[in-house]
Amino acid sequence: MRVVVEILTGTLFYIQVGNDATVADLKKEIEAQQKLPRDRLILFLSNKRRHLINEEGDGATLVDCGVQDGSHIYLFFGPVDHHDESTDDHLVFTWPHSFLEQA
Repeated sequence: MRVVVEILTGTLFYIQVGNDATVADLKKEIEAQQKLPRDRLILFLSNKRRHLINEEGDGATLVDCGVQDGSHIYLFFGPVDHHDESTDDHLVFTWPHSFLEQA
């Protein structure tokens, strides 16, 4: 299947994966094609439900997550993990209200 992925900057690109591909497979393809760290990728499916793909876990198939050929996926980035638990820095990630409204 071929999906379109959109980054917050508005950049669109296409990813081709097998029909039985998992979330992890999609992240690997994005990492290989766009040179983005897969451990920070947050994927959000644009459909009537508009849901977070990662909720199902990286082992879930894309089909089980509602992804179909031609689906539009929004790509966000999680915070950098500094592996330093002594810091009290926190990152708050919020979705734009307009993004969550029903289409």
